[in-house]
Amino acid sequence: MKGLLAVVILDLKRLWVDRIRLISSLIQPLLYLFVLGSGLGASSTLGRTGYLHYIYPGVLALSLLFSAVFAAMLIVFDRQVGFLKAILVAPVSRVAIALGKVVSGAIQALVPATILLALLPLLHLSLSVGAFFQLLATMILASLTFSALGVATAARFRSTTVFPIIGNAVLLPMFFLSGALFPLQNAPIWLRWLAHADPVAYAADLMRGAILDRYVYPPWLSLAVLIGFIVILTWMATRVFAAGEDA
Repeated sequence: MKGLLAVVILDLKRLWVDRIRLISSLIQPLLYLFVLGSGLGASSTLGRTGYLHYIYPGVLALSLLFSAVFAAMLIVFDRQVGFLKAILVAPVSRVAIALGKVVSGAIQALVPATILLALLPLLHLSLSVGAFFQLLATMILASLTFSALGVATAARFRSTTVFPIIGNAVLLPMFFLSGALFPLQNAPIWLRWLAHADPVAYAADLMRGAILDRYVYPPWLSLAVLIGFIVILTWMATRVFAAGEDA
């Protein structure tokens, strides 16, 4: 546990030093919400205000996804400069290191997403106490899922130039397939089938349910899928860290 906390505290200190990363992580979600949301909302049957309400949970999912996965990029950078090797030879369980990376990535993702919660009054969205805590719980679960995805992926790469390319090639399709910007129930059948394998779809649906009380999937199914992804992806990450630099 001490080793896990040490990894988390180290990564959070690095985030505090590199505050520009936090500021830049807010730009993309705000562009999607106000620029794309206002533009598409003008021609949407949901109306401008209704469309902004609809995509707001998807924008939260976008913020969590990109922030969590790109926080894992530090693993690739640490490997290149040799810092990861220093961590791996420390008297700390490598499983604790992997778990610490997953937890720290989730916390780093939650910081900008929590700031976005301040937009609730601006969008004229009011939540009950129960719905607000349901939203927070879903955000925590989603951040752990996306962080585990980022760590499991980044732990296998050695180049800081390749990982962002592959990250964008995977992350953007995951976001667009999730139904964050459009109702999945009105989408073509092939797109709905692809969304079934997308963890972002379940996270966005749970958050939309907490905010608007509208669900595509049964909540128990979304919870089961996200927890399953966390377990599998964290197991994959711990295997790579256990193998060390010989992986």
